[in-house]
Amino acid sequence: MPTAVSLFSGCGGSDAGVISAGFDVIMANDILPYARDVYLSNFPDTDYFLGDVSTIESFPRADLLVGCYPCQGFSQGGAREANRKINTLYLEFARALGDIEPRAFIAENVSGLRRSTYRHLLEDQLKRFAEAGKFGYDVKWQLLNAHDYGVAQERKRLVIVGIRRDLGASFSFPGATHGPSVDKPYFTIKEALAGLPEWPAGEFCEDPFHWYYLSRNRRRDWGELSKTIVSHMRHMPLHPVSPVLQRIHTDKWVFESDAPARRFSYREAARLQGFMPRFTTHQGDMVFPENIESGRKDFAYNMLRHRYRVIGNAVPPPMFEAVAAALPDIWD
Repeated sequence: MPTAVSLFSGCGGSDAGVISAGFDVIMANDILPYARDVYLSNFPDTDYFLGDVSTIESFPRADLLVGCYPCQGFSQGGAREANRKINTLYLEFARALGDIEPRAFIAENVSGLRRSTYRHLLEDQLKRFAEAGKFGYDVKWQLLNAHDYGVAQERKRLVIVGIRRDLGASFSFPGATHGPSVDKPYFTIKEALAGLPEWPAGEFCEDPFHWYYLSRNRRRDWGELSKTIVSHMRHMPLHPVSPVLQRIHTDKWVFESDAPARRFSYREAARLQGFMPRFTTHQGDMVFPENIESGRKDFAYNMLRHRYRVIGNAVPPPMFEAVAAALPDIWD
């Protein structure tokens, strides 16, 4: 079984994908304690280093390096500041790439990296990755949409893949497995949430729907794809059990009835991100453990916020599985 090292691993979206594609993830890393807690509750056999990646002095040898460095600086929903330090965490990924010299790597980031404001950052990543290590890498990138790979959500991501030059192999991005161009239709909200209760007490954000939330249509129906799952629980899309939203005028929507409405729960958000039971080592839904903050009076609300955050920041496992499975056979 080929091995993989994972950086900026979060709660394990990328790693669930590469594990399903046949890799053994021997090391993972993130700076967020609750992301580590969720990861190890679902993938307990991985050695998880909690802390700043810049403090890791050496990395274990591995066949594959994966990394989903943070994207807040050029995210559609983030601050969109080109000079933020968080935008250059790819330099740590490049450092690990040069140290490990894996046979291949996969990196993921937001689609906004293509914009003219940030294009120099994309070009610098491609250059540094191509020149890493003794051999260098043949590097390709492509914009992928998670719903093309069996995820019940619209989520565009930029994926960068490199194959070590001395291996003489090439990589082609996988074609869609779902959608109008192939035999399988898109995976819908109804299919993703099958078997889950419609009103899971304590698992969804009950904050009021403020004016900003209702400045756009955040609802999709059962037979459709979800809007993008986000990390901020107050901005989570509406569950289809909610009344339809009607547009009153620019940037203002209202519910068509007074029937109860709610956001997706964190567990539903995990399903919509592609964390279906087959992507956990225990073959069940994602486990969300408690943590040491249990003595705090605001514990329930705090845990809700953490759970939404780690899921919203995750990579859809089916998309990452498709990319990892498309790598050439270079592991012997």
